[in-house]
Amino acid sequence: MNFEEFKNHIKNIHAGKHLPDALYLHKSALDKIPASLKVFVVDSIESLNLSARPWTVLKLYKRDFKISLLNYPEFYTEAFPSLESSYSIDLQALAYKKIHYKNSKNPPILHRKETLLDPENPKIPIFKKLTEQAEKEGLFEKKRKIGFKNAWEKILKEKGLHINGHSIVKEKNQFDNEIHRHKTAIDRYSLSTPVQSLYRHNYLNGEYTFFDYGCGKGDDLNIIKELGVTASGWDPVYRPEEKLTKADIVNLGFVVNIIESLSERTQTLKKAYSLSKKILVASVMLGSESITSKFKKYGDGVITSRNTFQKYYTQNEFRDYIENSLGESAIAVGPGLFYIFRDKIKEQQFLIDRQRQRKNWKKISYTDPPDRLKIKQKAFYARHKDLLDDFWESCLELGRLPLNSEYKKSEQLRAACGSHQKALTLLTDIHGKSNFEAAESNRRNDLLVHFALSHFSRRKPYNAMPKILQKDIKYFFNKYTDAIQEATDLLFSVGNTETIKSECQKAYEMLGTGRMEGDHSWTIHIDYVNQLSPTLRTYIGCATQLYGDLYEVDLIKIHMQSNKVSLMRYDDFEGKPLPLLMERIKINLREQKINFYTYGEKFKPQPLYIKSQYIGDGYPNYDDQFRFDEKLSSFDWLDLSDFGLPSDELSELLDEHGIQLQDFKIKES
Repeated sequence: MNFEEFKNHIKNIHAGKHLPDALYLHKSALDKIPASLKVFVVDSIESLNLSARPWTVLKLYKRDFKISLLNYPEFYTEAFPSLESSYSIDLQALAYKKIHYKNSKNPPILHRKETLLDPENPKIPIFKKLTEQAEKEGLFEKKRKIGFKNAWEKILKEKGLHINGHSIVKEKNQFDNEIHRHKTAIDRYSLSTPVQSLYRHNYLNGEYTFFDYGCGKGDDLNIIKELGVTASGWDPVYRPEEKLTKADIVNLGFVVNIIESLSERTQTLKKAYSLSKKILVASVMLGSESITSKFKKYGDGVITSRNTFQKYYTQNEFRDYIENSLGESAIAVGPGLFYIFRDKIKEQQFLIDRQRQRKNWKKISYTDPPDRLKIKQKAFYARHKDLLDDFWESCLELGRLPLNSEYKKSEQLRAACGSHQKALTLLTDIHGKSNFEAAESNRRNDLLVHFALSHFSRRKPYNAMPKILQKDIKYFFNKYTDAIQEATDLLFSVGNTETIKSECQKAYEMLGTGRMEGDHSWTIHIDYVNQLSPTLRTYIGCATQLYGDLYEVDLIKIHMQSNKVSLMRYDDFEGKPLPLLMERIKINLREQKINFYTYGEKFKPQPLYIKSQYIGDGYPNYDDQFRFDEKLSSFDWLDLSDFGLPSDELSELLDEHGIQLQDFKIKES
């Protein structure tokens, strides 16, 4: 489709919000555009591998051969939803540019959203009434100032108004004494944080039943049922008629923090745990004095402006509360998110898998048999290649010879080769014994780190072990007591600052990545953690035992002198040459405390300079990033020592020297 055809199609669309330069259309109304245009748009999105990226609104440009995919996650639930991300697609060049607003304190917001929907959408009357209210209150008078969150909220405040659901109401001068728990339930169009964690750890694969205790409006349930999970839920307001049912996994998501009675809170936690056969997932909101000071105190929590109760916990406080209430270990999976395993075999498997190094062994194995192999061996391998390659991958994953019961195709393999050992002997001849020895070493290190971290967390001894772990211990350590002794020595070694300094220096020289600040700290990208020595992996692992998974973390700073680890999260680390620091989490291992620092209003986000020093040449945009950093570093008037200039000072200096930054390009005027 060419640009003229594209423009003509847009002219003939009678749905959506038409503006002079573009047409905005909700995703649910795509059937209202011409079929050929829809096919063209969908094909363009798929060709750029953007199909899986979330978006809710399609922007069709009238003056350019472009479209944009705009994501308003709270389109239906928020009266004036914020823009979280934008993918702008050049249909001529078939290229795209992305912008993320998720962590922005002042994102663009959407008005008159009913105009974007299919004319038959049942939500239109509700949204239209909201728009009419806004017009009546004069909220749209300053059209150029209402497009961003801060200005919009300022106008609301000036007029003494606030948003309640999809209504605009006058501010109240005092709180009602009644607490409305049901108002904490929200509409969701994606999985909640605790349920996302279950998906990430492969617990929503259909093998486990699921019960949502306090499910609210049931949106999590609707989504996971589509994944083939047997799921049900109960809520005192929205699903009171449903039965409290036992399930493999029970989710208690953001429930205990809205219960104002401590005794009822504990009773609820215990009841939810009693329903779980394997895992209880418990989550709450975290917050400090800076948050609670904004609200009216009530009991051990606060009353919000919506007359809901909130108990804001710290990470350690919530862990202690769970463990003291249930008498069981609570495993941190994220901020305010813990797993409590009733099934202790599952608990051990979960903890072991957490420390497993993920390697693509195929890349470091031969693709073809070497010439030194005999003709018969080559022919045999060619006949059974798929089976042998699959077995070889299992051997490398385990770091040892699998038992017959550990390999699903064991019978087929033994019929072809005679035994597992004979198959492994042939495969080491083909792929090299060094590859198998490397796998052995990696797996042994994984287990050492696992046992060291179990000791750090002071977990109770288990009455039983997974069979695979029993075999691992016998193969790699001979005896359990030997494994524990070696792991204990490893754990104690991370408390020695000289050891940490030495390990950091060796790793820095070997990997050649990250920022080394003398003997004070070493900062690396998250992708390199599993390439570190067992000592450094244990050091970082002690921090993750307190914090949880690192899937949203970009950089890790190892403080060599103070037994601390810092985790840094940036806005679009991958897509920006100068990503801004949005959150820093400092974890004190000695005191086992966590401090969260959010950047925005109180702390200005700091740009990350010379990002290429943290990433390798296989990382997305590495070449562009390297050229960008090289060019930026060449300006003798720009001091990039230490952490470089703040954003506003950098902008002033660039303007002064006639420099413009456009994506990964630096333009001089």
